[in-house]
Amino acid sequence: MTDTQSTPTPVTAFVEAINAADTDAFVALFAQDGLVDDWGTEYRGHERIRQWAGSDAIGAGARMKVLSASTDGDTTTIRFDWRSRVFNGESTGVFVLDAALIRSFTIPPER
Repeated sequence: MTDTQSTPTPVTAFVEAINAADTDAFVALFAQDGLVDDWGTEYRGHERIRQWAGSDAIGAGARMKVLSASTDGDTTTIRFDWRSRVFNGESTGVFVLDAALIRSFTIPPER
């Protein structure tokens, strides 16, 4: 699917939590042993994910807009626009979901 209106609920909630600057809601979206992989730097578990949110996302004033999305099974890939004090531009994000929770969110290096 490529319709961003049909993006899985955890992915939509992820974007909403970032844009609302709600760190607690953001962290709660992840499985207890969830992972954020930002260009190869891994943040595993709620404490480390909270750290990433504070340094690279919510704490950096991030705003996120999904430009396109596709889902295949438990994996959703998005193209998004990101604006913050750390990074500005478009990136790809890959979510692996486990029911209502995010198992991982990966921002692979752009080539």
